[in-house]
Amino acid sequence: MPHVVTQSCVGDGSCVYACPVNCIQPTPDDPAFELAEMLHVDPTTCVDCGACTTACPVDAIKPHTRLTEEERAFEVINAAYHAQARGPRAKMAPVRPVLEVRDRGEALRVAIVGSGPAAMYAAEEVLTVPGAQVSVYERMPTPYGLVRTGVAPDHRRTRRVSRQLDAVRRHPGLTMHLGVEIGRDVTHEALLRTHHAVIYAVGAAVDRRLDIPGADLPGAMTATQVVGWYTGHPDHAGRAVNLSARRAVVIGNGNVALDIARILTMDPEALADSEVAPAALRALRASRIEEVVVVARRGPERSAFTLPELVGLRGTPGVALHVLPEDLAGAPDGDPKIELLRDLAPDASGRRVTLRYGLTPAAVRGDAGSVSAVTFDRTGGGGTETIDAGLLVTSIGYRGTPLGQLPFDDARGVVPNEDGRVVDPATGAAVPGTYVAGWIKRGPSGFIGTNRGCSQDTVAALVADYNAGRLVTPPDAPRGAGPGRGAAGTPPRGLLRIARGR
Repeated sequence: MPHVVTQSCVGDGSCVYACPVNCIQPTPDDPAFELAEMLHVDPTTCVDCGACTTACPVDAIKPHTRLTEEERAFEVINAAYHAQARGPRAKMAPVRPVLEVRDRGEALRVAIVGSGPAAMYAAEEVLTVPGAQVSVYERMPTPYGLVRTGVAPDHRRTRRVSRQLDAVRRHPGLTMHLGVEIGRDVTHEALLRTHHAVIYAVGAAVDRRLDIPGADLPGAMTATQVVGWYTGHPDHAGRAVNLSARRAVVIGNGNVALDIARILTMDPEALADSEVAPAALRALRASRIEEVVVVARRGPERSAFTLPELVGLRGTPGVALHVLPEDLAGAPDGDPKIELLRDLAPDASGRRVTLRYGLTPAAVRGDAGSVSAVTFDRTGGGGTETIDAGLLVTSIGYRGTPLGQLPFDDARGVVPNEDGRVVDPATGAAVPGTYVAGWIKRGPSGFIGTNRGCSQDTVAALVADYNAGRLVTPPDAPRGAGPGRGAAGTPPRGLLRIARGR
């Protein structure tokens, strides 16, 4: 197997388009792509050209000769994926249809609210239109959203996706406005006076709440609060996290839950040269936490964390990963996650992360006004169980919040839309010049790279509306050259075909 995809894969598909023999699967046109936990290199067709390693924005693809001992698991995972019968496939990976942009004699101007991956991927797509102008508006003083304040500081390679976003930011057609909040500093209506369209790519801003007695006790926190604390998010700069107890409990077992468990148990010195917040590093150095228990309501076969995240946690130096044998009893054979859990080494000395299954939170208990234990009902009956802990973190998902006067689906936590066009649910009509991308469009699903295809679909809808004349010329836009003027200053006529992919 010449090359192997490893745990920092963000799944944006760059490697797929770079590969000359289509050996990386699933491809973005495959329905399985959006749900895929990672991409996989077919060892039987890889020609060892190295094109994928250059294309990958986070250096996730390595020659098999350069894998670390822990990364050897990915050789098996990649080979096992392609060993399954998946039918014939094309020799070349598919390429998205080109954008076709009608020359209206004016530059396409788009405002984008947010600067995370969905926003920057949308900006990149708009900027394939010659002469296009993009204005990005970000509430925070720094750009890139969860790439900067949501990715764990020890995931250094994953955080390198910011280099790709930097390249978009440097485009001469992009202007970024930091510290600007829509509704407070500028209105939606004002943006439409200077832009043909506005794309909202603001993510899912709040945690889903745990509705049980005691969930609001001091010492009970949400994943957003804890992650913001250790990544230095300005909204959580002054927050304190109680690390004085021997045990912490994390409810939920997605990737963020495992990130939190790992950060709370790993050697703080391994974070010293990372982008961890200095205040958090000082607290972690003084921490008394010895164990983090990660609790899930369902069984191990329904674990929400991805296979790469599990491999990464299992290989964290100085941290023992533990699962009760009874929690794995009856779990199906052949599931790669289950097999990795069954193959865990015996407990070692030092700190540990324990994965628990089949427990539904029932109540949080307090001692002297702070969290001291969490009581669970055993899923499916069988009584209750109480786990002592001085810190409780809930990591049970995220949801979007209403955006000014835009329509909002409160049940799903998204802005109602069709292919990214915001629609009025009462009439089904599109809201003029208004679009969404990312989690506020589809809900909190997928990974960093999933936002690329999502944003491209939104921009395709926007360009179709521009071509059809449904996007009116902004009355206060600067007057000047239209799209695509060449060296001689003569704009092309008709349709401008914008190629991407290969």
